[in-house]
Order: sequence, then structure tokens, then C-alpha cells
Amino acid sequence: MHVFALGDSRPFGERVAAALGIALTAHEEREFEDGEHKARPLAEVRGADVYVLHSLHGGPAASPNDKLCRLLFFLGAIRDAGAARVTAVIPYLAYARKDRRTKAYDPVTTRYVAQLLEALGTDAVVTLEVHNIVAFQNAFRCRTVHLDGRALFAPRLADLDGPLVVASPDPGGVKRAQLFRELLERRLGRAVGGAFMEKRRSAGVVTGDLLVGEVGGATVVVVDDLIASGGTMTRAAEACLAQGASRVIAVAGHGLFTGRAAEAIGSPALDRVLVSDSVPPFRLPPALVGSRVEVVGAAALFAEAIRRLHEGGSVTDLVEGGAA
Repeated sequence: MHVFALGDSRPFGERVAAALGIALTAHEEREFEDGEHKARPLAEVRGADVYVLHSLHGGPAASPNDKLCRLLFFLGAIRDAGAARVTAVIPYLAYARKDRRTKAYDPVTTRYVAQLLEALGTDAVVTLEVHNIVAFQNAFRCRTVHLDGRALFAPRLADLDGPLVVASPDPGGVKRAQLFRELLERRLGRAVGGAFMEKRRSAGVVTGDLLVGEVGGATVVVVDDLIASGGTMTRAAEACLAQGASRVIAVAGHGLFTGRAAEAIGSPALDRVLVSDSVPPFRLPPALVGSRVEVVGAAALFAEAIRRLHEGGSVTDLVEGGAA
């Protein structure tokens, strides 16, 4: 087995490798003056089971487009070098939100990304908390492993007492919130309520203020796949507090924290925010990280998925949120 980690995903890859008890396999990445680049393995991969880790979030050094291109080219190089099986490990999968047409002639970019990965001979794709798991699974023809973030965050909420409600900030996330609520009920051994917000988005403008569910006097955990600008979370938190919630905790698989996210995260409407380390919180002021924002490590979850895939084991509890 070989595990590679490209670009600025190397720190996350090193944590994954450490959890596996191995070292990352060496590779070379070169930049050319005209902006082109190349990457190649520095070890023999012929006949090997190879895992290439790269999180496709934008950053100071590279856009999601550039990262996707680098990943594709490296996967192609690994396949050309004779690897027996090639798995793309993508903690944050770019373009997963564009999974359907909402306007005439819209692209379905999730499917196009799947076709690109498959064209390079990728045998499997492993990722965490996509926007729409059904759309993700249907976009790919190769094997997909969708890791569930519930097991990462539920232990961080084990000390909550009093009435508890899990809410979705929009109707599309009701199933995600329901599954999270059921896991909390099993772990806490008591009933947990449910709620969701009305939400409509057009041309980037979000409307809708209806809150469905009883949140009075309760701690409300608002669950989503990601936090971008933070507007959706803040809007949901304010609606819950207006209906008598005692406090609101935000939970999201990925923290992109774009635009005015620091202002939203610093809002008094949010008691605290939990995200995974699939995307480093480099866009937030350091003072917010560790005080208002808790970054939960996902490397052990990815390492266990890689171990089971390599050994031919079951990943069922990892994809259904049952693993601790």
C-alpha cells in the first residue's frame, strides 16, 4: 500500500499516515515558470494499492480548479506507472454543491468531476460529508465511499444536558439532521427533538423565515454539510433564539469560512461552531479558532477507511456514522 498527499494537503495526509502507522510515500511536485506543473511518484507503485489524498478547497496558493487538475494528473501518472488499484481520497470534494440544474442550461458539475476522475482510471473515491449523498453516489460509476461526520461530532456533544433539538437550516438537509439526531439519542440515552428552517435561494439571495419544530428552552444543534459565508447558520440560529431556544451550536462537516464568515461566526447567536479539519480554518482570525470554533480531526476516520479498503474489510459503520 502507498499513500500520497499532494500540495497543501500534506499535513492532513501526514496525520492519516500516522494513524495508519506508515509514512507517506515520497513524490515530486514541480512548478514551471508559465504556471504549468507536474507531479510524479518517487517509489515503485507497479502492482500496488495506491491512495492519493488531496482536499479540493481553494486556498492562498491554489484554486479548487488548480487542485483538481493536479490531482487528475497525478492519478494518471500513478495509473500509467502500473498501480493495481488507485483510490482518490478527497476530504473536501469541490463542486459537490452543483449537483442539479436550478436554471435553464445549468451545468451538473458534480457529474463532470466524476467523469474526469473516472477517465483517469480511478477505481474508488473516498470523501467526507458531501452536499447531497444521493447525487454524489449517482454521479459516479466507480466505487464511492462517503464518510459520515456524525461520529466525529457526536462525542463533542455528549456533555449537553437539558432539552436538546437537532435542526436543519433548510429542508434539503432534513435527512442529515434526522440521522444526527438518532445517533445523539443512542449515545445520550434520551429523546432529542427535531426542527428545520424554510430556505429559498435565488441569484445568491436567501429568503424564508419559517421555523418548523419546537425549540423553546432547548439547546439547538444546527447541522449542515458546510459553512461558507456563515449566513445560513446565523439565520437559522437567530430564528431558533427568536422562538425561545436557550443556545445554538453549529455543526458542519467542512468550514470554508469565505467572505464575511468571521463576522457571522462571531455573532452572539452562535454559542460555538464545530467543523472538521478537511479544510484548514486559515480564513478565520486565530482568536476565533479554539474559542468560538472547534476543529475536529478527521484523519483517524480516513485512515480507518483506507485500512479497511486495503484489507478488503467492511466500511459500513464508517459510512453510516456508527464508528467512534
